[in-house]
Order: sequence, then C-alpha cells, then structure tokens
Amino acid sequence: MIDTAETFPRGGDDPDLEGFVPPVPDAVDLVVEASTMVSVFVAQRYARVDAMRRELVGRARRFGAGEVELVERSIRLELAAAMRVSEYAAGRLIVVAEALVRSYPAAWDALAGGRITEKHAEVLVDLLGELPADAGEALAVEAVAWAETEPVNVFRRRLRDRVAAMQAGSFEDRYARASAGRRIAVQPGADGMGDLWVHAPLVELYAIEHRATAMAKAIKAAGDERTLEQIRTDVVCDLLIDGSTEHVPAAVSGIRAQVVVTVPVLTLLDEDGGTASDLPVVEGVGPVPVSRARELCGGDGKWMRVLTHPETGIVLSVGRDRYAPPAALRRLVTWRAGRCMAPGCVMPASRCEVDHQVRWTDGGQTSVENTTPLCKGHHLVKENTAWQVRQIPGSGGVIEWTSPTGRRYLVKPERPVPVFTATAAEPAPPF
Repeated sequence: MIDTAETFPRGGDDPDLEGFVPPVPDAVDLVVEASTMVSVFVAQRYARVDAMRRELVGRARRFGAGEVELVERSIRLELAAAMRVSEYAAGRLIVVAEALVRSYPAAWDALAGGRITEKHAEVLVDLLGELPADAGEALAVEAVAWAETEPVNVFRRRLRDRVAAMQAGSFEDRYARASAGRRIAVQPGADGMGDLWVHAPLVELYAIEHRATAMAKAIKAAGDERTLEQIRTDVVCDLLIDGSTEHVPAAVSGIRAQVVVTVPVLTLLDEDGGTASDLPVVEGVGPVPVSRARELCGGDGKWMRVLTHPETGIVLSVGRDRYAPPAALRRLVTWRAGRCMAPGCVMPASRCEVDHQVRWTDGGQTSVENTTPLCKGHHLVKENTAWQVRQIPGSGGVIEWTSPTGRRYLVKPERPVPVFTATAAEPAPPF
C-alpha cells in the first residue's frame, strides 16, 4: 500500500509547499496527454518491428533460407498476417522502423519521449531518405528540433525545402528527368463520374488552380447559384474542351494565372545556376530550378517578381495612413509571411486576407508592424472567438496566438523583415 502522506507531503511539512494546489488538467491537456502516449507506444512498435526483422533475417541466414529478397518478402507476409494489415503497410512499417532505429536515433528518441508525432517521424524518414546516407544523418538532429516545435505540414515544407537546397547541384537534371514524365490519365468513378489526373510541374498546376479559383469567384459574385467547387470544375472543363470563356461574365475573361517567384537577383545573372543557399522559390511550390525561375521572371505581367538582396534578402517597408493596405504594403506583408499566419496553416499568402492585428476601429495602423495575411477561415476565428492575436513588436513579423484556454503559440514568417534601430554611436536621422 502506498503511503500517500509520504508521497504527497502536506504543505505544513514543507514551507515551500504551503498553500500549493496541484494544477487540474483541462480538456486540452487530456487530449495532449493521450496523443503523447500514442507517440510513445508507436516508438515502441517501431523498435519491436525492427528487432523482429533483424531476428528473422539472422535466423534465415543461419539456416540458408534463400535469397534476401525472398526472406524480406516472407517477413512482410508474416508481419502483415499477424497485424491484419496489407503487405504494403507491413513493408512500410519495416522501412520506417529500420530508418528511425538505425539511421535517425534522435528522431526515435523524440518519438519515444512524446515530443514528435508518428506523422512527423514518417515525413522525416521519407525526406531524409532522398539524401545520401551521411547527409541525411547529419541533417536529422536539426530536423528533429524543427519537428518538436512545428506542426506537421509546416515541418514537411521546411524540411522539403532544405533537402531540395542540399540537392541544388543536381536539381536541374532531376527536374528535367521528372518533367519528361508528365502525363494525364482518367480514373473512372461511380455514378458516371471520374477523376482527371494530371502529372505536371507544380508551377503550372498551381497556376491552373489559381486561375480557375479566381474565375469561379468572379462568376459566383455575378449571382451564379452553383457552389464555388462546382464552378471551378466547370471552368476547367470549359477551358479544356472549348478553350473559350465567351459565355461567362465579362469580368472573368481577363483573369489570368498568377505565380509568385522569389529569387536572389544575382542568381538570375549567374550562368552557373543556383547554390544551396539561393535557390529560387515559387509560392506554394517550393524551390525550382534556376532555369525555370529565369523563364518565369522573363515572362509577362502575370508573374510577380520579388528580387531580394543577395546577402540579406532585405526588402524596404512601406506604410500608408489609410485602412485598405496599398499594393506595395500588401505585397510586402504577403511576401514576408509566405502563408497564412495562423498556427499550422499553409494556405499561400496570396490567397489570404490582409488582417489588422489591432483593429482599425480600435486605433490600429495600416503598417507592416500591424498587418499580416490570414486565410478567410482563420480570419473569422480571430475576429469572432476568444482567440487573441498580436504581432510581437520588433520581431520582424512573428504573430502570437493566445487560445481561449490560455495557451500561447508563435508563428514565424517565411522571411522576417529586419527591424532597424538606432544606437548611441549612430543617432537616428532628424526626419
């Protein structure tokens, strides 16, 4: 029997505990606790899967059971049968388990400690697996630190971009080979419906999606009763079948795709292409080859170009004494953020609304220090619930979200805008 008096001493027995009341977990704490336990058990499953595989492979080799591939297939079959999953799922478990236990032990430790989720671990294994073994293992510790602080989708994008940057030397060739495999296919579905599957460069796909969305919104605004998804689908079909939008409202006919490409200016001038630190980036897509960036930046007005300083990436701030952000300010804050600045959201900033953290009606300024992009859904949450949102002064655009339960979440922009302050040796100019 446990002596509760010794395990939990009374406040009178220890002056430091006088009046102490243990915190009572709320509903969110209980969910987080259960999720942490899931991660701990998942880590143990991976460890046992890897141990099982090594034991069975070793046993097969001792008895000369045949080719390694047949042995591995036999192990997958046994694991699938025992767990009542497909052989594909069993094989996936074996691959991830071996990578975590053997190649990325820091990631396994973080999972076993409940500091990352199973999805974080899977993303880490998949993306680091694209690198040579030594490079992947070297990046793993840094990647684990990101995984412990970032939502899965933000972590995936950050690690994906880092992996792409490390592969910059071969990016052009790999992009060319991948682009050569572009194709389309139709997948029949039920009730006379189906899917059109297009495998093409992401730049083109995002441009197609952007134009269809913009056109659908214009058609919807003209009074069309169809849903936005129905209109978007019909617009794509009309364009591919007829190649014309003459039958839609006049406001739609001039809409073209928009793609935002950010590229250091010297990269455009360097004939040898980009390096690991200056790959061009397309909003919503990630790194692209320098040749593709030159093509985009040399196009017509549908491409928005953002040329950054080759060393600092600095872009000058702008401001206006009016409610609606001017075009220059809107471009600056969306370029800085790169995405919706709500926790975990990856909606491209170009498709978001520019929000005043301190409302205009409450005296808020229309300035880079008080504006940030939020998608429509998170904008509504910010304006109509108990969430508190503010931009941390002097942070270069970091947004602090405080939940109704009092939890605090920090969201950092993709490209912080430096904040300049005067020193005693260099006083501020008198203007």
